[in-house]
Amino acid sequence: MFVNRATKRNAVLSGTNALLTLAALALLAACQRADEAAAPEIRPVRVITIETRSAGGLVSLTGLVQAQTEINESFRIDGRLVERTVDIGDNVKPGQLIARLDPQNEESGLNAARAQLAAARAQLVEARNNHARMRELVAEDAVSRASFDQAVALLKTAESQVEAVQSQVSLAENRLSYTRLFSNAAGVVTARGPEPGEVVSAGRMIVQVAREGARDAVFDVPGRIKDVAPKIPEITVALTDDPRVTVAGRVREVSPRADPVTGTFAVRVRLIDPPPAMRLGSTVTGKMQLPEALAIEVPASALVRADGKTAVWVVDGASSTVSLRSVQLGGGDANTVQVAAGLNPGDVVVIAGAQALRPGQKVRVPEARS
Repeated sequence: MFVNRATKRNAVLSGTNALLTLAALALLAACQRADEAAAPEIRPVRVITIETRSAGGLVSLTGLVQAQTEINESFRIDGRLVERTVDIGDNVKPGQLIARLDPQNEESGLNAARAQLAAARAQLVEARNNHARMRELVAEDAVSRASFDQAVALLKTAESQVEAVQSQVSLAENRLSYTRLFSNAAGVVTARGPEPGEVVSAGRMIVQVAREGARDAVFDVPGRIKDVAPKIPEITVALTDDPRVTVAGRVREVSPRADPVTGTFAVRVRLIDPPPAMRLGSTVTGKMQLPEALAIEVPASALVRADGKTAVWVVDGASSTVSLRSVQLGGGDANTVQVAAGLNPGDVVVIAGAQALRPGQKVRVPEARS
């Protein structure tokens, strides 16, 4: 009996020890999971150290020579194009025939209008003769006054009919003349539209003519250069193939809208007395001196939107955490922007990985670069 009691007591103690061991292991695992959950996430990022750079100096851009004015020559009426007498590169003069439409419909319309005019004129002759005869008869009291008044009304109607049909003839003659397209100005053909045999609509470009005379050099200018350029810059334009051929230029037109693909602005520079070597389509290089100024620049990838404002992530060197800082932007292009306010020299700004950060998050900086 005593042996059985001792055996039972030992079994109870062994089960208790096993339960305590399992509980301890479970508690240890839970602590480890809590420690792992509490461990902060550290994200790797790339950063730059802000420095003040000198913005200015000589700027050089490449552009093309274009005519200051280009005209799209087109017909005023619809029709089938039967002939185009000029091609790209041809010189044209004012009044020179450029193209013709099939005139068959317009000729038929003109013939019909002229036939109506002949009939109206015959009716007018008859009305005039009747009016003259009635005037003599009413003077002799041979006819009533009402008959004479009717003759007067018929005469006026015939005269009005002749005027109306004459207008229709003039319109038909104009339409026939519109089947022939003449150049409005002297210049060079730079583009062509439909080919002979095609049916063209009114207003469709048949050829494009670059007017002779004034020429422009057209440049695609980044926004940061456009914003800091002087109001009346001194521009020197030179042929890219022969830099010895130069001419002075003056800004004539600046596009108010940036190109949606390149982010640049089209600037037209009028060439003052361009030499003959600067032909249409020539590649030229424009040089302009920008005023010296200190500026802070950051890559466009560093910018984020927070609460409807533009901001950047700034790294605290002591705690290796990040915080948002609102900035005000100046000029820029698709790759680099100038910061007008919000950053100081020495600040460390995240330039890669900014979209996945949150305030106070720890980051790992492989190496800082400026």
